[in-house]
Amino acid sequence: MKITPIRNEKDYQNALNRLEEIFDAKKGTEQGDELEILSILIDRYENENFPIGMPDPIEAIKFRMEQMGMKQKDLAEVVGFKSRVSEILSKKRKLTLGMIRKLNSTLHIPTEVLVQDY
Repeated sequence: MKITPIRNEKDYQNALNRLEEIFDAKKGTEQGDELEILSILIDRYENENFPIGMPDPIEAIKFRMEQMGMKQKDLAEVVGFKSRVSEILSKKRKLTLGMIRKLNSTLHIPTEVLVQDY
């Protein structure tokens, strides 16, 4: 087991190829340890070189509503009137702090996502 830092695209591809070879390694074995270390290195490289931004707050709400099978009328119970929900989902009305708190606790959307500008 010779593990080196991932410094460039070639190193990254080599690490991915090796990870694929040992993917089914058992924990506690030498290959299992190598798998764990490679996973950490690959994750770090990807986070630094291919960052994923946070989703748009309104798109996150729509996505979560779809996941939960919610309709606009269901969201009205969380944030207020149906017309308010329509304005929020069309980005004509900004979320208030109270709405953000309710959306966080009801839909389990992180507050970091909901407080962003849109």
